[in-house]
Amino acid sequence: MVSEQEFIKFLGVRIRQLREEKNISQQVLADICNVPKSTIERLERGEVNPTVKTLLKISKALNIEFIHLFSFKVH
Repeated sequence: MVSEQEFIKFLGVRIRQLREEKNISQQVLADICNVPKSTIERLERGEVNPTVKTLLKISKALNIEFIHLFSFKVH
């Protein structure tokens, strides 16, 4: 079973992957989501536990279904 911290790290990696696939910078994603760039940086590094509201903003900004943020395998 994966720990909460590991899950948050996997989620951050997934968000970075999706953002890079869309060729969007951290700053642009932050601007679209109306959050500081530091929030996106910390989220992608797995340092913060994002709120559902923030995750919804990110999924909309990336033009993906919310559930796709969680399409990753945990070890």
